[in-house]
Amino acid sequence: MKIVLIGSGGREHALAVKISESKMTDKLFIIPGNPGAQQVGENVQINPEDQNAITNFCVEQKIDLVIIGPEKPLTDGLADQLREKGLKVFGPSKQAARIEGEKSFAKSLMKEYKIPTASFDIFDKANYDTAITYLHKVSYPVVIKADGIAAGKGVIVAETFDDAKEAVKECLINSSFGTAGDKVVIEEFMTGQEASIFAITDGIDFILLPAAQDHKRIYDDDKGKNTGGMGAYAPTPFVDAMELEIISDEIIKPTLKAMQEKGIPFIGCLYCGLMMTDDGPMVVEFNCRFGDPETQVVLPLLEGDFVELLSSAANKKLNKDAVKYNGGASVCVVAASGGYPDKFEKGFEIHGLNNLPQNVEVFHAGTKEVDGKILTNGGRVLNITSFTEKNDLKEAKRIVYESLSKINFDGMHYRKDISDKAF
Repeated sequence: MKIVLIGSGGREHALAVKISESKMTDKLFIIPGNPGAQQVGENVQINPEDQNAITNFCVEQKIDLVIIGPEKPLTDGLADQLREKGLKVFGPSKQAARIEGEKSFAKSLMKEYKIPTASFDIFDKANYDTAITYLHKVSYPVVIKADGIAAGKGVIVAETFDDAKEAVKECLINSSFGTAGDKVVIEEFMTGQEASIFAITDGIDFILLPAAQDHKRIYDDDKGKNTGGMGAYAPTPFVDAMELEIISDEIIKPTLKAMQEKGIPFIGCLYCGLMMTDDGPMVVEFNCRFGDPETQVVLPLLEGDFVELLSSAANKKLNKDAVKYNGGASVCVVAASGGYPDKFEKGFEIHGLNNLPQNVEVFHAGTKEVDGKILTNGGRVLNITSFTEKNDLKEAKRIVYESLSKINFDGMHYRKDISDKAF
């Protein structure tokens, strides 16, 4: 098969590695890719937001399968345009991608179909004063979410009324998140362990991949600002077979049924951000694609043919036996630029990427290659990822941090507690 993968981050590098391992893959193009992905496929310098250029390339190259990594091309409708040209696509339609692109849509869907989630209310710019009145009535802490896509940063946990009022003002009045903050969802604060579950689905049938846990905050002990993700590990010990069955029956099945009944079946990876509460699993958020950096720890734990899995979903005939959990463990630590998620500098040379153990993979996220040197080119720069044959998270953690100590660039910052919640 000739395959096109859309995206340029650590998630796409991890996807590219897994796709390249499939016996079904004859040629892999990555649009636009990164210096790491270039090692397993051919980078094509097309803007991932240029739908016409991507479509023309796929038609000209007679591409057999397009896999869309990031959320923006999906919420912008790239999958629709490609399907109109007769191309097979792993990724939801623009309407189905609303499950991530509009939190108000997702929350209303969950309420209608009785899918467990936090209680909430929705406010737009015209109802700013009503939102503030509402904040006087709720219990604290409370969660304020920008309605649209805000690169993983549009969620504020407000400890007090003043914090909550400021967060709502930033969204609705100051437009700090652009049009993504034209509406806000104000919801109850849930307690428990967070987990990320990927459901690979053809719109009707699905399989669940091993559960992972993301670490959103910039500093150890979940302190500081939210980021796109500072690390992850899998599998999570608090999502067992019984919990997976509950998640399947009470969350995934009714969500897919709801999307079918709305006339917008979801084909692709339905990412479920969950809170494992005392009352059972509850949905924190849905995403319309693989998570980042959870993908980096989930994919190394799969044996079988990953392309067969995604291709069968795209063809609406899911092969649930294409992959299975290999029994191992994986830990990913993000090496970020100093200052991230606020202002940071780019262009520093990265040292120490060679001579790492075989059970460590460095997925490139914010990098570029200049004159044979790898330089920093983003906030989240590298995803250093270890994997073990046995489910031994402590060993996976030891390996990843030992490897990380050999890598450096000016201003490099990373958390030192990734996976500790598992213990």
